[in-house]
Amino acid sequence: MSSKQQPPKTATAQDKSTGGMRLDKWLWAARFYKTRALAVEEIGRGRVLVNEQAAKPSRDVRAGDRLRLRQGVVEREVLVLGLSQVRGPAPVAQTLYQETAESLAARERAAEARRLAPEPALGIAENRQGRPTKQDRRRLAEWQRWTVSADEA
Repeated sequence: MSSKQQPPKTATAQDKSTGGMRLDKWLWAARFYKTRALAVEEIGRGRVLVNEQAAKPSRDVRAGDRLRLRQGVVEREVLVLGLSQVRGPAPVAQTLYQETAESLAARERAAEARRLAPEPALGIAENRQGRPTKQDRRRLAEWQRWTVSADEA
């Protein structure tokens, strides 16, 4: 291999005794969040739990830890399998963790519920705000014409 193409620096479960790495850095390296700053923000909001406990960005993560995290509306539960000091390609990042069966099933159920949910934009016509359309103005004028004549009579 040339000096430019080196394999990513990863630690396996055998290297567990050497210690862990920062939670925010692991989340970034495992590609759960695009930047470490986003990972720190999500951890600070309490959306990341390590072994069912609230965590700080500097908390050490070791192989065997169970993480529960939320990415938008998606909630995941993963087991840490390895550590990496660098952010590598997605296939390599996916080897650092294993998602639990319960988490996979919950994500599939949530995706199905979102797919079957009604389109949010369909109810906008009834709840329109702002300037009335030409059609709305005509309906309003028609309604006012009949109500004014009924009141005067």
